[in-house]
Amino acid sequence: MNDQTAGAGWPRTAWLVVALLVPVALLNYLDRQMLAAMKGSMMADIPDIGNKANWGLVLGSFKWVYAILSPFGGFLSDRLNRRNVICASLLVWSAVTWYMGHVHSFHELLAARALMGVSEAFYIPAALALITEFHLGPTRSRAVGFHQMGIYVGVILGGFAGYAADNPDIGWRSAFDWCGAVGVFYSIPLFLLLRNPPARPESTGSAPAFLPAFRELLTNRGFLLLVLYFTLPALAGWVVKDWMPDILREQFGLGQGKAGVSAVLYVQIASLIGVGLGGWLADRWMGRTERGRIFVSALGMSLFLPALFGVGNASTLLVAIGFLILFGLGWGFFDCNNMPILCQLVRPELRATGYGLMNLVSISCGGLADWGFGVMRDAHVPLNVIFGSFAAIALLSVGIVLCIRPDPALRR
Repeated sequence: MNDQTAGAGWPRTAWLVVALLVPVALLNYLDRQMLAAMKGSMMADIPDIGNKANWGLVLGSFKWVYAILSPFGGFLSDRLNRRNVICASLLVWSAVTWYMGHVHSFHELLAARALMGVSEAFYIPAALALITEFHLGPTRSRAVGFHQMGIYVGVILGGFAGYAADNPDIGWRSAFDWCGAVGVFYSIPLFLLLRNPPARPESTGSAPAFLPAFRELLTNRGFLLLVLYFTLPALAGWVVKDWMPDILREQFGLGQGKAGVSAVLYVQIASLIGVGLGGWLADRWMGRTERGRIFVSALGMSLFLPALFGVGNASTLLVAIGFLILFGLGWGFFDCNNMPILCQLVRPELRATGYGLMNLVSISCGGLADWGFGVMRDAHVPLNVIFGSFAAIALLSVGIVLCIRPDPALRR
């Protein structure tokens, strides 16, 4: 089965898989983002959180646990029934989301957030590997892009959680209760309707054991460059996702609800546009060169430079939102092509494992960025200095991705 006939042979199932996973991606990031948008209410209700550095630990604890377990989640996803892995992950993290509405201390919150990292570590590697096995070259970037749209919608909805937290008839605890319940119930139809992939047309051999699998990945030059490229922009990405509501609230005197919405709505809408446009452009560009997806991703990364400088120096809310929109557009180009680029470097039996390793490095550093940002804000380091550093990292990232060369033995 070649690239063209694969898309023709499985069109309904291939796009049904994407359609079923979009709500899961939405819940995945809604459950994460709500915490950032409800910071004020949660710190007031749980006073032993104490300071911004501790809040940064709460944000970072999820990422560190998620990161450490992502390679193992990916490894198991390459060997087990991916449908079962995805459904179990959704069920468990949704139950933990419900539990987060019932914590009463900093340590309970920290433990719940870490437990969510355990359960979510299995989802993204399995989901993206499943999608890319159904969608080969002609539709791969678009399919991944549509899945990522669910993530952005989840972040947008999470931004409105600040209003729920401010509403005395709802509150932050009920927000966690309801979102957790929705995820638990959705896991049932997901299990009944989701399908595993067809026989792997790109298979080059059996899946290696644990240590040989990681050895194969860690001796792959292109994969190592992709890990570095995947990691560096995430430093700014996680700070924008997790800290921007608090930044806008402090910088421009906004209420918790307006700050949460302003921080996520516009940048995520721009990201929605970016993954759609970036996925289409990458799939088209692949018809001309096997580096098409790399070029589109580099184009998106180049937008980070003015966006991050602008966010760090914005004097009004309108200006800050404008640069956040530019950041979101670039992020969309970047986000929809990471897994498709990985598919040009790593054979199918190792793709979920490879993405898990990418998550390990990227999100570990993202957790450090969350914690470090809180420390720097407590120390009153100017925002323009922090975001200027992120812009320099983005410039380095453009050079790194352009050094990646696809493996000609692997399909597009």
